[in-house]
Amino acid sequence: MAELDLLGSILSSMERPPAAADGETRRRAREQAARMKKLQEQEKRQKVEFRKRMEQEVSQFIQATGEPRRRFQPMNKIERSILHDVAEVAGLTSFSFGDDEDSRYVMVFKKEFAPSDEELEAYRRGEEWDPARAEERRRLRELVAQQEEAELESGPAPPGPPNDYKDKYRHLIGSDAAKAAARTMEANKAYGCVPVANKRDTRSIEEAMNEIRAKKRLRQAEDEGGAGGGPGGP
Repeated sequence: MAELDLLGSILSSMERPPAAADGETRRRAREQAARMKKLQEQEKRQKVEFRKRMEQEVSQFIQATGEPRRRFQPMNKIERSILHDVAEVAGLTSFSFGDDEDSRYVMVFKKEFAPSDEELEAYRRGEEWDPARAEERRRLRELVAQQEEAELESGPAPPGPPNDYKDKYRHLIGSDAAKAAARTMEANKAYGCVPVANKRDTRSIEEAMNEIRAKKRLRQAEDEGGAGGGPGGP
């Protein structure tokens, strides 16, 4: 009797033959694993082919004369990452621009034509870079800064119509830029440091500077006239 109980416990502990449903599940799992492996291999081949194509385009860009930068078509995140790596290996500088994922693109620059902060900001705003317009904005900012410095040195201006030169150039340099220029020049006056930009040749804005000097002479003449007409004067 004990032998029968032992045999029964052994038989009950043994795994039963798999049902038909279990076999179907394993078959589907194998098929899915095979499809995943095939997709991974296909994706790997696509990445290799894409990298080779980007290496060829970057090589052509390096050899092209008169082309300081090149803009590529919008790409997905993986493709942009590959292109950035290719550009870095080739000794180039690259940046991604675009607000949404579908429209983001890569722009590659040659080292000797690395973009300035102002140029990068233009691309981030979705604008085309215009060096001539950027130079105009720079010179206008210098003009505003010099006029602010002249006003600070000469003291409060006599009553008269308001000076609207910042309003005149607001559409080109922006109100924040004018305020920043004024703050910069005030700090320089306090510490005696003059930016290199202020030491540049300003002959192209000679008329504006003549106007500033004329105003300063007018203030000085008025001050001298007021001092001469006091009680101790003639």
